[in-house]
Amino acid sequence: MGYADALFDLTDKVVVVTGGSRGLGRQMAFGAAQCGADVVIASRDFESCTTTAREIEDATGRTAMPFGVHVGRWDQLDKLSDAVYERFGRADVLINNAGMSPAYDSVSDISEKMFDSVVNLNLKGPFRLSVLFGQRMAKAGGGSIINVSSTGSIRPVPQIIPYAAAKAGLNALTEGLALTLGPTVRVNTLMSGPFYTDVSKHWDPEVTKQATEAHALKRAGDPPEIIGAALYLMSGASSYTSGATLRVDGGIP
Repeated sequence: MGYADALFDLTDKVVVVTGGSRGLGRQMAFGAAQCGADVVIASRDFESCTTTAREIEDATGRTAMPFGVHVGRWDQLDKLSDAVYERFGRADVLINNAGMSPAYDSVSDISEKMFDSVVNLNLKGPFRLSVLFGQRMAKAGGGSIINVSSTGSIRPVPQIIPYAAAKAGLNALTEGLALTLGPTVRVNTLMSGPFYTDVSKHWDPEVTKQATEAHALKRAGDPPEIIGAALYLMSGASSYTSGATLRVDGGIP
């Protein structure tokens, strides 16, 4: 094993990815498995989780466990934690990736139900999962929690106000939990910019081009470009990194 391979090695680690059946979550799950980890693919769509898990197992030879759960519903989250520990007896990495940002025409169209749904999925669920997994990780002697945020949390625009507010809360959660769960459990924010995932199919190409023109790299990201940063935070390569925010956004000014 070469130096870089050893630095990012995840052999026999267990990595839990919410929203892991598609988009950036899928990329991070594949990346973890390719570095030797067994993975848990969790999302509301169990069928999609099962398909992704099978593809990961076929491609990497690692174990991939699908699990259907709505991260925005507090009472379902203990079941995820318990299932992971029942199957593997451990969890080394939790990636709080599940999220959503419903479209609306005007802020006056945002209902209380919509607002609560956005906060529940993007903030409340990650808090609860971080506590459930983080305390067990701490008791076992270590682990890493990665909160997938968005540059919208620091550059909010009118179209994503509830989402931006929830992700800003997630940023704060990272810093507070890093102090709470340290020194053995590391907690960091992986702050993504615009990526060409499933959601981007609804973007206007011309608007996207104009929006990214001011970025240092002048484009949106391809999903595999999230993997390197995610592996850094998952692995021992980031052993002295906690409470930090790593931006992967193409250089948003």
